[in-house]
Amino acid sequence: MVVSFSRRATVLLTVAVITCFLTGWPACVLAEDKTAANLFANDILVSPHQPGMIEARLLLAFGGRDTPIAGEPLELVEDGTIVTTATTDVSGTAKLRYVPMRRGNMNLSVRVAETSRFSARAAVTVAAWERRTPLLVVEMTALSDPVTQQPLADAVDELGKLTQFYYNIIYVTAEARNPSAQFAASDRAREWLATHKFPIGCLFVLPSIDPALGARIDELRSAGWTTIKIGIGRSKEFAEAFLQRRLEAVMVPEPAKEHAPKKAKVAKDWKEVRKKL
Repeated sequence: MVVSFSRRATVLLTVAVITCFLTGWPACVLAEDKTAANLFANDILVSPHQPGMIEARLLLAFGGRDTPIAGEPLELVEDGTIVTTATTDVSGTAKLRYVPMRRGNMNLSVRVAETSRFSARAAVTVAAWERRTPLLVVEMTALSDPVTQQPLADAVDELGKLTQFYYNIIYVTAEARNPSAQFAASDRAREWLATHKFPIGCLFVLPSIDPALGARIDELRSAGWTTIKIGIGRSKEFAEAFLQRRLEAVMVPEPAKEHAPKKAKVAKDWKEVRKKL
């Protein structure tokens, strides 16, 4: 009986080795053998039926540092279906081409392929908007208490009203460190917005508010997104980026007088914001 079992195990092992040899080792990586990695993806703004590139980055936390993982296959998944794939380069970055077939905010995911020795998944929003719809840019620091990190009173409800019938929303936040930190900041911000049930929008993580926000506004308008008319923010730098381009800016909550640019509109709280638009 022992001999019979030993022979059977040997046969099974031989078949497994041959299968791995024929199909390639990655196909034989078992789920329990996978290494957990960190995967991040950036939101994109694109028109319906037009191609956009989703940038994703795969990193491995090792020795207190994030190490890029090259040569790994990533998949873009929509409603459980793989729509495209790409392989990470030496920086751990892959670009996945996507063409939205309808307008609206689409919640997709990027994941490491089953054949990889790593496992990771990231959420991403594709904002497929018509260019004629007005765009509202919101600085994320205007949404929360800087001490508790909880949403300011009425922020969720008021933004929901603004986006329900009129505006599409672009959230912006700043992360001054390296690109890896910016990818991670995008993931944290997206999770915070979802946790507190803010309306879905397109999230941009910039290296700074000044001068990066102004440069991004110019870039978007040059690309045809000319309906950017107004921004709601907390910082003086945010407001100035809009005012310098003859666009409107609302500051909330009400800042100290010396921190408000002369032409900026001021709302003491989110209940007053709609009155300023």
